[in-house]
Amino acid sequence: MFGERHDLHHEFPEHAELIHRLLGSDQEFAALYKQYDDLDAEILDLEQKGEPVSDEVAEEMKYRRVQLKDKLYAMLKSHAG
Repeated sequence: MFGERHDLHHEFPEHAELIHRLLGSDQEFAALYKQYDDLDAEILDLEQKGEPVSDEVAEEMKYRRVQLKDKLYAMLKSHAG
């Protein structure tokens, strides 16, 4: 949705405890999480401020966010089992 946070705790509430645990124990997960969170905040900021940005740039940012979320979800699933 436009103007909404897409943080991992909101996206995957069933994995909240695992997210917290991996942030403290898995450097790769923590680095990807930070990239995802920073990009999500940047997208939200652009949407809320109405900053002029081309549709192409906005869609590229959202695509990168989805790629990061997919990687993070795959990591969550591999640690959940």
